[in-house]
Amino acid sequence: MRNSNRRTKIVCTVGPSTNTQEGIEGLIQSGMNVARLNFSHGTHEDHQRVIDMIRAAARKYQYSVPILMDLQGPKIRVGKMKDGVQHVETGSYVTLTPDDGETEGTSTVIPIDYPYLAQDAREGDTILLDDGLFEFKIVKTADGNITARVINGGMLKSRKGVNLPGLKLTISSITEKDYADLEFGIKAGVDLVALSFVRKAEDVQELVSKIRSGGSNAGVIAKIEKPEALDVIDEIIEEVDGIMVARGDLGIEIPSEKVPMVQKQIIDSCRKAGKPVITATQMLDSMITNPRPTRAESSDVANAILDGTDAIMLSGETAAGKFPFEAVRVMEKICRNVEAESEELYHTLPFTRPEWKQKQVVESIAYSTTQLAQYVNAKAIAVITHSGTTAKRIAKYRPEVPVFAFTDSQLVRRQLNLVWGVHSIKLKKISNTDESVEHMEDYLRKSKLFSKGDRIIIATGMPLADRVRTNMVKISTL
Repeated sequence: MRNSNRRTKIVCTVGPSTNTQEGIEGLIQSGMNVARLNFSHGTHEDHQRVIDMIRAAARKYQYSVPILMDLQGPKIRVGKMKDGVQHVETGSYVTLTPDDGETEGTSTVIPIDYPYLAQDAREGDTILLDDGLFEFKIVKTADGNITARVINGGMLKSRKGVNLPGLKLTISSITEKDYADLEFGIKAGVDLVALSFVRKAEDVQELVSKIRSGGSNAGVIAKIEKPEALDVIDEIIEEVDGIMVARGDLGIEIPSEKVPMVQKQIIDSCRKAGKPVITATQMLDSMITNPRPTRAESSDVANAILDGTDAIMLSGETAAGKFPFEAVRVMEKICRNVEAESEELYHTLPFTRPEWKQKQVVESIAYSTTQLAQYVNAKAIAVITHSGTTAKRIAKYRPEVPVFAFTDSQLVRRQLNLVWGVHSIKLKKISNTDESVEHMEDYLRKSKLFSKGDRIIIATGMPLADRVRTNMVKISTL
């Protein structure tokens, strides 16, 4: 079984550097667990071609690769600049005007593709462009336009991003483009959908409703990159299947010095809720152009793992970088080293006795299973799951042994490959408990990962055919 001794998962963005059959196979061989498609770029035809190649590569290597479609969301951008780039001088004044698709930007007039900018902004507010490299201070709003003083200028190119720190935007978190992309993604059978610029739990509820009405059970990942989301993070976590700490825009929307602690707090909240969390953005950014990472980048990846993240993500490194496969291999080596050297990574989450409610039975069994595996020196935990919930709950407590999740759902099998320490296996059919347990034991014996006499802990439900919640734990000797 591939990467059976690495717990932290690796998400790779597929782009021009890797969007060939050879490129995708190279990512899988290097250690990719989840393939991300960025719908800010490319046509539906482009994405369908990549999806087909990912599925083909997964079949070839007999490895289940979930596809994460990342919706663009309400990303605000600079319009077209004359000659592609214009010099905006520090200390000068500029007019920000709604982009009509025809006006070309100059050094003094900059089109912005957000029609409500003057309505939402106020005198004294700050506007940031190009990942914060440009800073404007609003002096006046009138007739749908904004006059601003340039605090930090430079050479401004077309289509650079715009951030409005602290502003509550009129625009919805799900755009018309997102709806069109989502319809495509549902038909294409994506496994996970990431929503950008989530501000409140209702944003996620709207997306879930749209996905379910389309006949899909794709999981929803909320990208945390707006300060409003931090105020209601627990409510958002409750509604989603996972969280992405999108440090790029988040580090522009809030002071950059606050990002490290916010990252730790979000990861901790996800751990407590038993929801997988992805740490993203610029993790090995220098490897876009260099074959080796900086020491600071290696430490950044290691610290995210120590924080308890389920997955770490590569963006430009694998989408457009010169060394995509090297970046994945470097990340994998860091994961393995940290996991092998750090005892504090395991069993770090205290267990609080839950109130006696039916839904908490799974929680109690998950914790007990993890503890039992430690007490009897088990070599693995195996679980039969219809929805993936039990496997996620067990992973929450960071057992020292791998978790093998057996499921009759191909979708659940792929989705579980995002979860820390979980290796998912497809059961042909979940019938009665005894037969399914025998199938698991037989599979693990034949895997050559264990020796005769090794103990494993099995968690399942009885009667299994009725799809009951997990209610039984067994110690099995192979």
